[in-house]
Amino acid sequence: MAIAEPEGEAPDTPILGSARLRLRPLVAGDADALHPAYADAELMRWWNHAPHADLAETRAWFAEEDEEGWRHWAITLTGDDSAIGFVAVNEKRRHVSEIGYLLARPHWGRGIAEEALTCVLDQLFLAENYRRVFADTDPDNVYSRRLLERLGFRLEGVLRAEWETHIGVRDTTLYGLLKEDWTCRPRRA
Repeated sequence: MAIAEPEGEAPDTPILGSARLRLRPLVAGDADALHPAYADAELMRWWNHAPHADLAETRAWFAEEDEEGWRHWAITLTGDDSAIGFVAVNEKRRHVSEIGYLLARPHWGRGIAEEALTCVLDQLFLAENYRRVFADTDPDNVYSRRLLERLGFRLEGVLRAEWETHIGVRDTTLYGLLKEDWTCRPRRA
């Protein structure tokens, strides 16, 4: 997950925001703030790697070279620059991107992930003219599946035995969202 150094912000990762959130490029220094999330066994159950044993492991994870071209936005609360999660996107084909996200457990159930994803989806569909965004999640990750469905993503299928993880071989559910689905959906006030 190669993350930019603070002075080297990624030019293609603009700062985004809402009334209560600020999404900025994720930086290597965010490893310390996000370590509790990476060490959380319940949260990491849905990832392809085990919880991190210590801060050094999280820092090493942030320092690894990323050849996949992911863009990462740190989720921060307005007025507090500490990362509480992130949203990541990776353009797979022209105007088609995968999206992923992580939010530290103390912030669950407050609509923060939905708000952060809305900011990024607006950026992708409205500012960058993407035509499709997709996500995959473990079939048993009910909270993530509900979040995607609230945002208008549609279940497109199940990929059987897709991931080999620390809890065994897992299926994945594939969700997709098209630009016209996003721009035509009713907006919350």
